[in-house]
Amino acid sequence: MKHWILFALFVGLTTFSASAQRYAVIDTKYILDRMPEYKDAQQKLDLASDQWQKEIEAKQAQLDAMYRSFEAEQVMLSETLRKKREDELFNREKELRDLQKRRFGFEGDLFKKRQELVKPIQDKVYNAIQKLATERQYDFILDKSEGITVIFADPKLDRSDDILKALGVK
Repeated sequence: MKHWILFALFVGLTTFSASAQRYAVIDTKYILDRMPEYKDAQQKLDLASDQWQKEIEAKQAQLDAMYRSFEAEQVMLSETLRKKREDELFNREKELRDLQKRRFGFEGDLFKKRQELVKPIQDKVYNAIQKLATERQYDFILDKSEGITVIFADPKLDRSDDILKALGVK
């Protein structure tokens, strides 16, 4: 008799604890891809990135031409002139590396532009998620956008469309 009571108590506690946690699954990539302002921001980022890349490629082409010219003339140059040209090539190479770092490096221009354009949109989505979680009393919300956080998610748990609706995106 005691075993049945303990078993019933265990089943009751397990059922209670399983139903006590409420969760939802969202896909932030799905949400962001359907927001027009995110698409606009991404286009602006792509445009800036392309311009910066072309600037770097032009400087690289100039540097390559300087190297070819130096290689062709090297044997005819005096020691001091050869050293001067090598220094100039070295400085141009350093300038190119610095430009690449300034444009595309950690906390470079692209990073700053992304923070300026995309972060406010991501914050808007985060606030909508937080509001949904509070209103519907979810204990946690999982993001399946990158495939790392959730291996499998039941589609009926996906609340991405609810977030889009809260953001006013159709």
